[in-house]
Amino acid sequence: MTDIDDRVMELEMRLAFIDDTVNGLSSADADISRRLDLLERAVRNLRSDLVNMRAGVGSDTDAANEPPPHY
Repeated sequence: MTDIDDRVMELEMRLAFIDDTVNGLSSADADISRRLDLLERAVRNLRSDLVNMRAGVGSDTDAANEPPPHY
């Protein structure tokens, strides 16, 4: 093989490695994006639950501070 053929083969191998790396990173990026979406949804649900719990606790404490009806 000539020097040019060797260089072309080396470049083709490097290109194949880079292509494989890019595909792997793209797959990892898609997985991370999916997981992030799930975590954001879970945080929204937890925040909503917390707001609802606080609203429920606030109404219970107001009732506990009121005098009994016989006063």
